[in-house]
Amino acid sequence: MEDWLVMAFDSTQQALRSETLMEYLEFEFDLFPTPKSITAGCALSIQFPPELLERVVHMIREEKVEIRGIYKLEDEVYQEIQLEEV
Repeated sequence: MEDWLVMAFDSTQQALRSETLMEYLEFEFDLFPTPKSITAGCALSIQFPPELLERVVHMIREEKVEIRGIYKLEDEVYQEIQLEEV
């Protein structure tokens, strides 16, 4: 889980909605507290393996899930992934 990506949200409703969608799609993920270094309006985030990134972005777009962003931990700092490039 060390190299997993983090999806942060501005609302708990969107975090729980994403959790439900990811369970339905049988994605591997973990619901956990949002890291303090990621500014978000919700205390919950979802982390998932990087190999699921394209499928998660597809889910976000298809289901119109509102997220703060998806982040990758690099040198102990969370860097936002530009979703336009996915």
